[in-house]
Amino acid sequence: MKRFMIFAVLLLSVAWVKAQEDMSTVWETKLGHQILWAGTSLEGEHSYAASDKEMSLFDNKSGKVIWEKSFSEMAPKLRKIDELIPFWASSTIFLFDRKLGKDQIACINLETGKNLWTTDKYQELDESMITYIEEEDCFAITLKKELVYIRAQTGEELWSTEKFKGVVGRYYYSGSDHTLTMVNFVPGTIAALLTGFKNQIAKIDLKTGEILWENTYVGRAERKVISRQFVYDLNVTDGKVFLMLNGMQVYDYKTGAKIWSAAYDFTPERVVGKPIGVKVFGVYGAVADPIIDGQDIYVLDMLSRSKQYVKKYDLNTGKLLWTSPEIKDAKAIPGMKVVDGKVLLQIGGVVEKQYIKTRRVGDQIITETVIEFENVNPCGIQALNSSDGKLVWESERFRKGITNMISFNGNTIVCSGKELYSIDIQTGKEKYEVPVSKGGVGLATQIQPFKDDVIVVIGEKGVSTFNASSGELQNSGKYRTSFLEDRVDNIVVMKTDKADIGTFDLNTCKYKDFKARTGAITTLSRDGNFVYVYEKKVVTKLSTH
Repeated sequence: MKRFMIFAVLLLSVAWVKAQEDMSTVWETKLGHQILWAGTSLEGEHSYAASDKEMSLFDNKSGKVIWEKSFSEMAPKLRKIDELIPFWASSTIFLFDRKLGKDQIACINLETGKNLWTTDKYQELDESMITYIEEEDCFAITLKKELVYIRAQTGEELWSTEKFKGVVGRYYYSGSDHTLTMVNFVPGTIAALLTGFKNQIAKIDLKTGEILWENTYVGRAERKVISRQFVYDLNVTDGKVFLMLNGMQVYDYKTGAKIWSAAYDFTPERVVGKPIGVKVFGVYGAVADPIIDGQDIYVLDMLSRSKQYVKKYDLNTGKLLWTSPEIKDAKAIPGMKVVDGKVLLQIGGVVEKQYIKTRRVGDQIITETVIEFENVNPCGIQALNSSDGKLVWESERFRKGITNMISFNGNTIVCSGKELYSIDIQTGKEKYEVPVSKGGVGLATQIQPFKDDVIVVIGEKGVSTFNASSGELQNSGKYRTSFLEDRVDNIVVMKTDKADIGTFDLNTCKYKDFKARTGAITTLSRDGNFVYVYEKKVVTKLSTH
């Protein structure tokens, strides 16, 4: 009997090891240089890897190196690089050799490694100061006193203007008259360089650089400091320019005149504390974006920390339809949804922090980029009537914490980190309450929808799924302590602090593992089928299936 039990235990151990199999290698390529920078093209055709003296381009399908060159071979004036910036849409990459006021910039064709042009005319540039205008294959470059417009393939300067200050952010391109309607912003890295900056939305003639009209806007347009995503949106519809930034601001597309505005000033960095040793810092998701529902728009008005309201406007005219009662003592309102005649508000909960910090390890100064999340109190859920803005109900259940709230396919789910709650949005009562611990993946850091009726719990140690209608546990995959790196459809990538990655299939929550070297760079392909891992001199393509 004892031998049988030992044999059974061995069988279970083998089965467990087999279930948690390693990711299969599609190919592995060893380069002739170290990897300090790496990137995978959005189209998935090829990728690059570079040290400070050499660079390689390789084929994503086969791993075959297309070319490998030293930077001095590509651009004789460059001996090393301090930064590189790819522009995949134009098949170019900028190389920077910093030389104390005599910076050398080379623009290289990514497909061939051929030098297109080199210049020392533009000094103290970084990634945040260059915007690629794909429709014209040109670069808009922000300098201290002017905006310069150049051809991507030749470096030819077409025009410059001192009337537009700051970096070109979100824009709307019109091919019929070659104009650009754009919003400016100042990243923290160049704030000290610019003089006479003001919030500016403008329409510019790309043939001449003439400013056709300009106006001001409220708020701070910016990109996230690490992931580089814009935190605002700009579009043109029915002859109007809609700027979604700290509310909504609407302009006439032909003249630039402001039609209406429901905007406010808000400083999200005050919501959470800034870590010690941090140079660049940003807080995101502290205030929910406006909700457009048909011809109505719902806007959170953050007048101050003590005066906050929801306001409903007519989208076309800007007429104020109603103002809600004051939402008191809310440091953050990350979630707002309009569902079945109710406006649901998530007060408090998880907000995103991105920052760059430095620390000393022995004689070295280590620079780290960090994306993490912090729970902001106080927390709660409120429901307002969408017809008149009156408070219908308020739940005290979530006073101790919320990760986030999701609504899909008739279900509204709120996660406290420890529990999942299905909420009846008409009454605020719980349809069910389910412990997240059933999934066995630690506390929830966030929840996401999947398919029509599945809740995905991103845990501290893995991923689990629950039925949204019943709350029943469906599947679970326990992993090491990790955080969400990426998701494409049914594939979720979890990453540890040591750069190990687990790729989970949400249909089963089974995962495949890859133990990477600390500091490895990992990129999930657009279709979710592959992960590219860059470590030391080796590039590995792994299958997620």
